Amino acid sequence: MKQSGFKWGIFTARLPLVHMRIEWPELLQGLVVSLSTGLALVPLLTTAFGLSFEEAVTLAMLHMMIATSHVVLFGDPFATGWITPALPFVLALVIGDYDSPTERFQMMTALALDFAVITLFLAVTKLGDRLNALVPTALKSGIILGAALSAFKRIFYDDIASFNAMPVSFALSIVVCLVILYLPAFARLKERYKWAAMLASFGLLPAFIAAGIFGGLNGEISFNIEGGFLIPPVADLSAKISPFMIGFPPMGYFIAALPLALISYVILFGDMITGVALIRDNQPSRPDDPIDIDLNRTHYAVGIRNVVMALFAPFFPTQGVLWAGAQVLMTQRWKEGKEKLESLIGGISAFYYYGIPVMFFILPVMTFLKPFMPIALMLTLLLTGVACARLSVKIAAGTIDKIIMGVVAVLLATMAPWVGLLIGAVLCMLHRTAIKTRV
Repeated sequence: MKQSGFKWGIFTARLPLVHMRIEWPELLQGLVVSLSTGLALVPLLTTAFGLSFEEAVTLAMLHMMIATSHVVLFGDPFATGWITPALPFVLALVIGDYDSPTERFQMMTALALDFAVITLFLAVTKLGDRLNALVPTALKSGIILGAALSAFKRIFYDDIASFNAMPVSFALSIVVCLVILYLPAFARLKERYKWAAMLASFGLLPAFIAAGIFGGLNGEISFNIEGGFLIPPVADLSAKISPFMIGFPPMGYFIAALPLALISYVILFGDMITGVALIRDNQPSRPDDPIDIDLNRTHYAVGIRNVVMALFAPFFPTQGVLWAGAQVLMTQRWKEGKEKLESLIGGISAFYYYGIPVMFFILPVMTFLKPFMPIALMLTLLLTGVACARLSVKIAAGTIDKIIMGVVAVLLATMAPWVGLLIGAVLCMLHRTAIKTRV
């Protein structure tokens, strides 16, 4: 049965209680996990972009609200997130080449608008929806495996200093997370005992609790909780970041941003492939909740969100299409049946607390979650890596496809994205030519 909602154009808006039931397990873990991850940029915003803590939190709140509109307002069945692999390239360009916070935010605006033009052009021409069918299986699986390798590289190599600073908390949260989500023995426990099923329903939350308890006892985690409420300084923030206040970027900024915007679209396309594969892989378990996948609609939604972000809360690339870790959590829960999760759209919306940013205003919550920000980001990347690795192996059909997949994945994880895609495309063409020659 198709889920109801308010149709507007090609989009469908859905409201909690009206079109979705309240999914409490997803809502509770989202309040911790999505909130902690959404705040992960706050330290960077205060040090490199000249914002106060309150302004940085307000900007994070705006990013979350815009991202949540993807599922609540536009009705697209993906748990939205950052274009995470593009973030290091973006920071290298913006911080490396531009000195003042004003110039850096102008460059963020240029990046987002360039990116929006690309996605909207592909939506209007309907080329974006066709690309998925045109990409060879070996290249698709290579893109997905490349995302897995990039995620693991980020955790265990690029950000190893964060791991070394909190080894007990990080290691324990990884173990708890993988046991609950993937250990076959625990899956059998869920079938036999209600406590195990209830524990599993909270996804990443048990891992956060374990890290908080043992990390606190070990001295790795300490809390400095402040009372009161945060009044979002929207006017002060706009005066520092909005192009309406600081001026629109010069044309040279748009030209300089274009190559990185194109690379970011390549990464976005890989995220779309991953998101579609995750849904289709689990759809047979939920024939009662058919998911309408329309990548043309996805392109429109991403383009519109990036325009809004560029004009009012510029920080590229926070408006991507997929938070793979969250999508994995929701699809895992969704495939267990209607009694566990009524609909995929409802579960994703609950995880993002239906776009209602009330928790950002409560200082005790904000200050309590500060120590968990690096753990949230690490677990998100971990789940992304595990899910993408499993999916890539399923998608790759034969031995040659798997060899091409491996080559593409390694190149994507270690070199510029266009290198891996170009070499992968050439290998796929040579393989197809060889097959035709034999025939």
